[in-house]
Amino acid sequence: MENGRVLACARADPPEVAGRWEFPGGKVEPGETEIEALVRECDEELAVQVEVGVRVGADVPLAHGRAILKVYLAKLVDGQQPQRLEHAELRWLGPDELYSVDWLPADAPIVAALRGYLA
Repeated sequence: MENGRVLACARADPPEVAGRWEFPGGKVEPGETEIEALVRECDEELAVQVEVGVRVGADVPLAHGRAILKVYLAKLVDGQQPQRLEHAELRWLGPDELYSVDWLPADAPIVAALRGYLA
C-alpha cells in the first residue's frame, strides 16, 4: 500500500490466467513464515523491500483446498519503486479503481476487504 493505493499485478503466464490481476506474493517455502515469504516474493517479483503490516480479509481456499491465500498490507521501504520483473503490467489502484481490472477469482474477495484500508 502506498498513498492510499494498492499495487495490482497482471499475470504474464500461464496462458490460462495471463492478463488477469493479482496482488503480489507467493507460496511460503519450507522453513519460512508467511511474513518472510511475502518479503522474499516482493524482492524476487518486484525488486523492492517491504514492511509488512496487518492481515486483510479472510482465508481464501485455493487449488481445491490444497492451499490457502492470506493477504497482508505492506508498504515500500525507502521510496523504492516496484519493477515489472515477472508480470505483464503493474498498476497502482485507489479505492475508486479497485474494480477497474479483471481480478483472478482468488484475489477478488480481498478487494472488498481492502476498501476499509484505503483513503
